Amino acid sequence: MKYFLPVLLALGFSTEVPLAVAQPAPSAAKAKNTAFKPGELWYDTDGNLINAHGGGVLLVGNTYYWYGEKRAQHQEEGVNVYSSKDLYNWKYEGVALAPATDAQSDIAAGCLMERPKVIFNQKTGKYVMWFHLELKGQGYKAARAAVAVADQPTGPFRYASSFRPNGNMSRDMGLYVDDDGAAYHIYSSRENYDLRLTRLSDDYLTATPQDSLLFAKHREAPALFKQGSKYYLITSGCTGWAPNEASLHVADKLFGPWQLLGDPMSGPNAKLTFGGQSTYVLPVPGKKDAFIFMADRWNPKDLKDSRYLWLPVQFKNNQPAIDWMEQWDLEHFSKQL
Repeated sequence: MKYFLPVLLALGFSTEVPLAVAQPAPSAAKAKNTAFKPGELWYDTDGNLINAHGGGVLLVGNTYYWYGEKRAQHQEEGVNVYSSKDLYNWKYEGVALAPATDAQSDIAAGCLMERPKVIFNQKTGKYVMWFHLELKGQGYKAARAAVAVADQPTGPFRYASSFRPNGNMSRDMGLYVDDDGAAYHIYSSRENYDLRLTRLSDDYLTATPQDSLLFAKHREAPALFKQGSKYYLITSGCTGWAPNEASLHVADKLFGPWQLLGDPMSGPNAKLTFGGQSTYVLPVPGKKDAFIFMADRWNPKDLKDSRYLWLPVQFKNNQPAIDWMEQWDLEHFSKQL
């Protein structure tokens, strides 16, 4: 998404989403959360703002782990991880992957580590993180996928390698593990004009040659999920930090063909994805056909204050729909039945 910011600014466009500047946590910030409030300040159990942007969530046993970009006002500072038992209240577990102090490392301080996702490999017993990597001082020229590995979900993750999957540029990305345990990397390529999917090696550490173009529609921020026998994919357009209209695709097989269903959002500001951009769709265990759409409402003037939009995915006319809600809780899924 950020790749187009210099172009937008040069043309005189404003990329700012108006937001209140984050204030220090009030004394009540440690109060237990019992609902999701999309777009509002979200504090961890220590009373600090959650700092996990462009992220994803992994369930291990009965504990959720939320991984996301650690952001200062403008700088990238690695990948944070939080844990939760209920999805409302998150404990800060620390930096899962920090930039390297070695100036020769691919992840030297000053690099960009974006859209981190973590999956667990049952065969190796390892937690595997993939993220979009841009090398220090090169802007968005490198366009690489990068991989790190850990023995525990909280890390520390050990940087393994970075590369262009099968020689293709790789920017905004996601990971998906299918029912058979096969893992896939979905990524924006060819200056974000193409969206591609590649199957990962059995250890999840590299891309295999099974790599295909899904479609070329200038889309990014892919969020892939499965309901029943159908695969669904939510993406955004490429407009820098500025929000745009989301799109929903469906397919019977991961490698397609993919059919465009349209914009799944409805409600105030729906045509701009409620001011946000997709990052992940989280299945909710124990609840039938229950998914949470996760998005970021970017604030380019203070990236740490970029807000989180978590909304329930509903199924209307047998396809996913996402309505704006000021506040909701997990009982919403029971009410749908």
